Amino acid sequence: MDECPPVPPVTTWYGEIRDRLARDYPDRALDPLIVVRIGEQRLYLIRHGVPFLDYPVSTSRYGIGNRDGSLKTPLGVHQVRRRIGEDAPLGTIFRGRANTGRIANILTTPETSPEDNITSRILWLDGLEEGVNRGGEVDSFQRFIYIHGTDEEGLIGQPASDGCVRMTNAAVIELFDQVPLGTLVVIVE
Repeated sequence: MDECPPVPPVTTWYGEIRDRLARDYPDRALDPLIVVRIGEQRLYLIRHGVPFLDYPVSTSRYGIGNRDGSLKTPLGVHQVRRRIGEDAPLGTIFRGRANTGRIANILTTPETSPEDNITSRILWLDGLEEGVNRGGEVDSFQRFIYIHGTDEEGLIGQPASDGCVRMTNAAVIELFDQVPLGTLVVIVE
């Protein structure tokens, strides 16, 4: 059986990300900071320079990519541009970012739902790197790339989305309550 390579200690990869952000975005707050590590299928909320919370996630089943129509998860530095769903009940279904008033049937087994619902909360991401995840055919905001809840919770921890970063409903509500508009989100391999 193949073994997974060891994950570098958080201090190693966080230091590299922090140094890059401090260099490239000197006027931006780095607290809080969200880091999505696709290879681990994990999201980390960094507070005061240390992981405060971390969660399993699901990124795209199609892999990594920034092109419109690819259904892939984009890499790079983003910010939370919109927060949608505050105070909505757990499992609330959103269509076109509007609360439908319906509550999803949450699947906790590894199966797909007929509707692939966006649930509970939405953190809509805006790319900050021109030509990488901002502008033209690579614009994360125009591609509707979110961090959001899902009714397919049984698939969390493995690539299963159509480009977004999916979380369990309880986790995305907890994260949502911790991050203001403008929070930096770094998505790395």
